[in-house]
Order: sequence, then C-alpha cells, then structure tokens
Amino acid sequence: MKVNQIYDIMNNVTSEILGKTGVVEEDLSNIVDVGTELFDNTSVDNYVKTLVNRIAKVIFVSRPYSGKVPSILMDSWDYGAVVQKVTADLPDAVENKSWELEDGTEYSPNIFYKPTVSNKFFNNKVTFEIDMSFTERQVKESFASASEVNSFISMLYNAVDKSFTVKVDSLIMRTLNNMIAETINADTTGIKAVNLLDGYNNQFGASLKAAAAMTDKEFIRYASMQMALYIDRLGTLSTLFNIGGKDRFTSGDMLRIVMLSDFKAAANSYLQSDTFHNEYVALPNCETVPYWQGSGVDYSFNSVSKVMATTASGATVEQTGIIGIMFDRESCGVTNLDRRVTTNYNPKGEFYNNFYKMDCGSFNDLNENFVVFYVADSAKA
Repeated sequence: MKVNQIYDIMNNVTSEILGKTGVVEEDLSNIVDVGTELFDNTSVDNYVKTLVNRIAKVIFVSRPYSGKVPSILMDSWDYGAVVQKVTADLPDAVENKSWELEDGTEYSPNIFYKPTVSNKFFNNKVTFEIDMSFTERQVKESFASASEVNSFISMLYNAVDKSFTVKVDSLIMRTLNNMIAETINADTTGIKAVNLLDGYNNQFGASLKAAAAMTDKEFIRYASMQMALYIDRLGTLSTLFNIGGKDRFTSGDMLRIVMLSDFKAAANSYLQSDTFHNEYVALPNCETVPYWQGSGVDYSFNSVSKVMATTASGATVEQTGIIGIMFDRESCGVTNLDRRVTTNYNPKGEFYNNFYKMDCGSFNDLNENFVVFYVADSAKA
C-alpha cells in the first residue's frame, strides 16, 4: 500500500480555511484515491515490501434502477399478435318527420341505416436480448466466502435488470418522440404543434427570442395559461387535435401530460416563487423528463429539447424547443411486454449461458389526440 505524507498540504489547507491565506492551487492527487483496475507494484506491505496487500472489504455496486420516463406500458397477452382498434364515426342528423306529418303520406320505420365503422391494425413487434455467462467454480477463487460470491452474482443480475430498464425506457421515449415528429410534420394550422413563443409575440407585440423565453416570467405565465386551456379543449369532442381528423375527446382520466424538466423548473423558479396566489399560475399536474431524445454532451436547452427523427412517411423532422406534450392514453403505447430468460449449461467449460429476451409492440395511433408545445423563433425551426 502506498502511504503519502500530507502534513504540508494539511497545514496549507488549514491556513486557507482560517482566512490566513488566499485560495491557492491544490494538488489533491496524494489525498484522494481514484482507484486502479489492477494491483500494481505499490500494492505490497510497508514492512518487508513483498507481501501482497489483502482485500479487507468488498463493495458490490448493485443499486436498483427504476427508470424515469412516462408510463405508457399497456397490457400483455399469450396468443395472437395483431392489435385491432375498432371505432365508429359520428352519424349525421336527419330531418325529424314527426313535426312535418302530411295526410296520406307513408312513414316507413323499416329502412336500414348502416353505421360507419373503421378498423386500424397494429402488427409490428420489436425484440432484443442480453446474453451473459455465469461460472461457479472459477469465480470462487476471487472471493473469501459464499456470501461474497452470492453478492457478486446478484450484482450481475442487477446489471442486467438495469440494462433492461434503460432500454425499455429508451423505447418508451422513442415511441413518444415518433409521435412528436409525426405531429409536427403533419400540422399546418399550429393547433396540434403549438409554437407558444410565436403566439406570445403575436398577441402582445413582443419580440422575445427562444433563447430568453425560459427566464421570462410573462412568457411562462402565458405558456401556463395556454396549456391549461388545452386541457379543457382536449376534453371536448373535436377533430382538430389529431392527425387523422377523427372526432375525438380526451377525458381527464385518459389525459397524459409530460413536460421538459427545464420548463417545469423555470416555472417554479421564475413564476410561482414570487406569486402570492401561485395556484392560479401553477402548471397542470404532469410527469417530467430531463430530455426527449438525449442530453447531448452538455445538457444544454437546445440538446434536451430537441427531437430529430424520420417519420413513417419518410419526412425528416428536426425540432428544438419542445417543452411539453399532451396526449390521449390510447394515442401511443408499448404493448405485450414479454420478458423471459432461457439458460444453457456448458459441461465442457463448466459455465451457464443466460439469454435474457424481450419482445413488445410499440405503436402510434394518429387518430387519437396528441398536442406538442414548443418555443421557436419561427414556426418550425
């Protein structure tokens, strides 16, 4: 073990914290151990210099990870593959003959009126697997007890679980991101893909830029108001809020709201913190995400608020400034999540191969309500 004398550093640190000297550059490499992958020639005793240091404590990094994405997981089934969604269109009103009776006129009740019903089928599936080998005899030589071996194996299982969680979370976010891209690409009215900054500048004759919008109290207040209005609008039967132009409404129990945490935190800090009746300006209850597609290398707003994807029609959509979405629970989802593991023992090598597999279906229904809120200096940029 390498032992460093640090009395001189500690004396300097003491002078700094007592205010006797200014802040100076400190070499902390002799204080803090950042670890090594393997033992080196310093990992011996300080007596005869040849005895290898013993491991006194083993820490297994095995922290469970539950993920942090909106929940759009749906039910599962054992047989069949296709999801069929059946809808009925609203019938038109016709003339009420009860109030226009004429002598000698026949009023037949025996006419057949066929309802207008449509089907939509979802028949795609995605799958992947994670493979990992486990040994029993070979691993024992590295640990001092059965308890340590079990902890090591548990850590490997936990690593597989976390990997699955990250990958399923990514699939969920891609399902939402694709619907965001489809909505932005299809919208020509600005009512399904809502540029809140454009609306704010037009209504108040302002010239606010997207770069400053997240710290502008007046804009955040306006954005909060618009989002609150959309909750009521989506709850009313309309054809305006879905790409397919179908008559749809989204009741409160079926409404999902997801906001970018940058916008939610800005609203809490710049708007609600200095408002006496903050319940009047509070954002609606929602889930938050730290980013839509990725954090980039710096967690900048342009990175976390961006979606860049190719739609089913082949259109490329690249949009920054996305701060929130509202959607019907049935507009997108991940269904029939089937996770399982198969095991094979190799007698020659004396190890087990575990094959962790997952299948599921990911869908977007363009006939259901879905609204995107974003900020941009121009309509779609």
